[in-house]
Amino acid sequence: MLSLLDEFADVATFLDSLVSWAVEQTPGAEACGLTLEQAGRKLTVTYSGELAAAGDERQYELDDGPCLEALRTGALIAVTDMGTEKRWGLYPQRALEAGVRSSLSFPLVVGNRGRGALNLYAREANAFTDADEVAGQAWAGQASGALSVAWQMAERDETVDLLNQGMVTRQVIGQAVGLLMAQQRCTADEAFDMLTAASQRNNEKLRNVAARMVAGHEENARAAR
Repeated sequence: MLSLLDEFADVATFLDSLVSWAVEQTPGAEACGLTLEQAGRKLTVTYSGELAAAGDERQYELDDGPCLEALRTGALIAVTDMGTEKRWGLYPQRALEAGVRSSLSFPLVVGNRGRGALNLYAREANAFTDADEVAGQAWAGQASGALSVAWQMAERDETVDLLNQGMVTRQVIGQAVGLLMAQQRCTADEAFDMLTAASQRNNEKLRNVAARMVAGHEENARAAR
């Protein structure tokens, strides 16, 4: 996942791209939204298509709906036709008024800092197939991974709040993780934990530990020439 994040300037940019790809590559989807909840606050972090923004907002207003059920229960929630839907009280009628006829909501696992859902929306009934569910699970998994790594970095590196400012990924951390993986023959998670342990042991920011490691490696490489 670190290599995936390094391809984008920040996590927000990655998530913007992800919801667009989800719409483009999930045939039944006309819009996609990404909902996060932290400390009881729910918001749409990013979306592709105004239908997603409308579908999400109706649920926040009522504090009820398929997206919020997926978020709260950790289960995939499918709606084939809002016109015949009996769950969630007033929401189906509000969704129809906003143009939403069917939807798929996938829970996001975001460490222990928050929870969320990836939501696909369509204007037609029965818009989604089993294949769309499989595709949506893949997008939700990528979103969960990106957010988990970002929050882990934010927590350990004392960066500003992810939801308010965005989390700028640090290429040097990825480089240091790669060096440790090669030197210690370990996984990315184990290497990241080593960096964190060094940061805590020296009472030094994670990015500074990583930068010093990369600089030392480059100096040794020059000296060996």
